Amino acid sequence: MQEILTNNQSRIHQNALQVVQSYYQLTKPRIILLLLITTAAGMWMAAKGEVDPLLLLATMTGGTLASGAANTINCIYDSDIDYIMERTRWRPIPSGRVKRRDALIFAVILASLSFTLLTVVANLLAALLAMSGIVFYVLIYTHWLKRHSVQNIVIGGAAGAIPPLVGWAAVTGDLSWAAWLLFAIVFLWTPPHFWALAMMIRDEYAEVGVPMLPVIEGDKATAVQIWIYTLILIPATLLLVYPLNAAGAVYGVAATLLGAIFMQKAWLLLQSPEDRGVARSLFKYSIFYMMLLCAGIVVDSLPATHHFTAAIADNMQTLISAIPL
Repeated sequence: MQEILTNNQSRIHQNALQVVQSYYQLTKPRIILLLLITTAAGMWMAAKGEVDPLLLLATMTGGTLASGAANTINCIYDSDIDYIMERTRWRPIPSGRVKRRDALIFAVILASLSFTLLTVVANLLAALLAMSGIVFYVLIYTHWLKRHSVQNIVIGGAAGAIPPLVGWAAVTGDLSWAAWLLFAIVFLWTPPHFWALAMMIRDEYAEVGVPMLPVIEGDKATAVQIWIYTLILIPATLLLVYPLNAAGAVYGVAATLLGAIFMQKAWLLLQSPEDRGVARSLFKYSIFYMMLLCAGIVVDSLPATHHFTAAIADNMQTLISAIPL
C-alpha cells in the first residue's frame, strides 16, 4: 500500500495536455455520450424532426457541462473507494493527478456555464432541469443512496432520466406527457443496465462496501429484478405510439424488435444468473438498446419519414379498397 501511495504522489503532469486530459477524465465522457443521445431524442420528438441547429448545439453543450459537473463531484466523493478498486485506482483524484479542491472548483465552473448557456439560448426550465439533475445525482444518489441503500440504482436512476426532459423543455418550454414517458423509459431501463454491470463486478462492490443488489441479495434475486423491470420497460416504450401518438410506425417496429432482444437476454440471465458472460452480454446490449431506441425516435420524427409512412398507408388503403367483396 505504501508503495502505491508513493507512486501516486509521484505522478505529476508533464505538460498542459496531460492537465487537460486529467480534467477531461473527471467528467466521465463515456457516460455523458449516452445522456446526450437521450437528450437529442427528446429534442427531436418535441420538435417533430425539425430542430433548430443553434438550439441543438447549445442544449447539447449545456447538457455536457452539467453532466460533467455532476460526474466530477461524484469523482470527488468516491475518491476513497476509487482508490481501493483496481478498476478505478488510476482516476485523476485517487492517483493524485488532481486535487479534490481543484476538482470542486472545476465542477462549479462547469455547472455555472451550463446554467448560463441553457438559460440564455434555451430557457429557464431547461436550465433548472439540468441543475436538478446535478443536485439529484450528487445529493440523493452519490451522498445518500449509493453507500446506504440496496435501491441506490432504482431511485438514483431518476438523475440519469432527466436529460430527455432537458431536451424537450429546451424546444417547447414545457413538459408534456410524452416527455415524462421518455423520462420513465430511461428510468425503467437504468436498473437492468446497471445491475447487469454490478453482477459482473460484484466482488469489487463488496470489497468497498457498496450495497449493490447482487452483493446484498445475490445474483438470482438480481436476475429476477432485471427480468421484472424489463417486462415493464418494453410495453412502456410502446406507449409513445399508443395512446400518446407521439411516435409512429417506424419507432414502433424498432421498439418492438429491440425490446424482444432485450427480453431474450434478460430471460437467459434469469436462467443462468451466475454466468458473468450472460450478464456482460445484457449489459453491453442495454447500451446499444438505448442508443438504437433513441435513433428510432429521431428517424421516426423526421418529416421525410412521415411522408414515407403516409404514402405507404395511402397505397395500402387503395389496395384494400380495390379488393372485391
